[in-house]
Amino acid sequence: MSANLFDMAYEMERGLRQSKEYTELRKLYDQVNADPSARAMFENFRQIQMNLQQKQMMGQDIKPDEVQQAQKAVALVQQHPLISRLMEAEQRMSMVIAELNKIIMKPLEELYGAPGQ
Repeated sequence: MSANLFDMAYEMERGLRQSKEYTELRKLYDQVNADPSARAMFENFRQIQMNLQQKQMMGQDIKPDEVQQAQKAVALVQQHPLISRLMEAEQRMSMVIAELNKIIMKPLEELYGAPGQ
């Protein structure tokens, strides 16, 4: 792979770190971590989320009580104003990364064409 592509990737990383989406996400993340109750609530939510994702990736069944626990955790964090804002900022950052991925993948899409062409 061309070193030039790696240079561009690192430049993109620096750009992401300087973007308003990332700086807002970082600010909110730091605020959540500075608040012990918010941090504990958020860490619990993330742990539940990771456990369910791991089970899905391993093809394990997710029990109804686990789904219910996850739904309760989501409802709880969404009611916390700071965590809710953090989750919105995470969503915006994810959208930026998805758009960048579309741009990066465009040459391959053009090469192979859309399905059914």
